[in-house]
Amino acid sequence: MDALVTQLKAIAEPTRLRVVSLLSRGELTVSELVHVLGQSQPRVSRHLKLLTDARLAERLPEGAYVFYRLTDAGGGRKLAEILTDLLPAEDPVLTRDIARLESIKQARAVAAQTYFESVAEDWDQIRRLHLADAEVEAAMRKLAGPGPFELMIDVGVGTGRVLELFADRVKRGVGVDINHSMLNVARLNLANAGLSNCSVRHADVGALPFENAAADLVTVHQVLHYLDDPAGAVTECGRLLKPGGRLLIVDFAPHQLETLREDHYHRRLGFSDEEMQAWIEGAGLTLAHQTSLHPDEPSGQLTMKIWVAVPSDG
Repeated sequence: MDALVTQLKAIAEPTRLRVVSLLSRGELTVSELVHVLGQSQPRVSRHLKLLTDARLAERLPEGAYVFYRLTDAGGGRKLAEILTDLLPAEDPVLTRDIARLESIKQARAVAAQTYFESVAEDWDQIRRLHLADAEVEAAMRKLAGPGPFELMIDVGVGTGRVLELFADRVKRGVGVDINHSMLNVARLNLANAGLSNCSVRHADVGALPFENAAADLVTVHQVLHYLDDPAGAVTECGRLLKPGGRLLIVDFAPHQLETLREDHYHRRLGFSDEEMQAWIEGAGLTLAHQTSLHPDEPSGQLTMKIWVAVPSDG
């Protein structure tokens, strides 16, 4: 009861209520909130600290930026959503806030689209080398199982597509990526899809910001071939699995397309089943299943692999 009273006290102030209303519509930085609220940064930061201390909001550092969002812990999100629903839609202050927020989202969308257009040609070239995404995605959904999953973590979130793929099976989905521009693309795509149960945050696969045994499902889709230490990444992902959880690794089978290394920064030209099994077992996991997805015209094209790992004691 004390925690709820603290939350009610924290939110019982006009500016903080405005902040909660804004955060119910997505993650925002301090500077974005300063722009919307028309208040100084120290003042906005103090309001955010009070909301964070009351476990209504949480702070997510991302390089030089810090994002804030409603927290899922301690009933904070549920309380915030109830109060937001009670706010009068015609209130002039809230109407102005939402209009300013929409202008920020538009600016984000333009920046994200500009970045994606700069890399889209490379993505399209690689896509032409393997079978259709729909076939890979269907296999991933089948191998993951029906859920529901309390927490899904997608490592190397990219455009956010894998989060979208599993959004109907997860209570909460979190995508991580080291690339700030890609995170903006994912944020935009998830917002456009209306997926309030999914979010993204900045993180390195070598040091993921989650507790041990936190997730029911961890996905690593076409990420390992970029890494200096893919074995270490498998171990770090395995650390996140709850008993009974599943790790899905999707990547290329061994191939000889050196152009991917030279032009697209692939450090590894695919992975063998033996190599992946050794990494999985080294991470304290068991290889539960592996499947190969072959292109219809194998000449010059790549075979996709999906490895499913589970905790050895789960």
